Amino acid sequence: MEVKSTYKYARVSPKKARDVAREIQGLPVSSALDILTFTPRKAAFLIGKTLKTAIADAENNFELDAETLTIKEATVGDGPILKRFQPRARGSAGAIRKRTSHLYIILTDEVALPEPKQKGRKAAAAKTASAAPVAAAPVAAAEAEAE
Repeated sequence: MEVKSTYKYARVSPKKARDVAREIQGLPVSSALDILTFTPRKAAFLIGKTLKTAIADAENNFELDAETLTIKEATVGDGPILKRFQPRARGSAGAIRKRTSHLYIILTDEVALPEPKQKGRKAAAAKTASAAPVAAAPVAAAEAEAE
């Protein structure tokens, strides 16, 4: 079962919050809370609040055990931007953009093993190497029948 929790209009830049959210994806809830507790960033505090809310919802509303929960997804979306202006030299104005974020956390009690992803040239070589023998096998069989 999945449990969702959101924190809308968080007064932190989405770019800064995404760095923290990436660190806890796929982790068990207990280790994610430890990481967030000892991360000295404002986004870690806000994401920790959202995670604790999701855990409380899972325990009280869905009767799930917090020890079995893992973070399936932790995403950060853009919220509205407050536009302010700072006076600059010669009567001009400099724009100040105060960004907000929407934090989304999805917990699950199901255990799913993700497939390891390969990056770069090795992945491309593995794809072509695995595709080449499959394509060559019917040609070799056709040549054997012709003889």
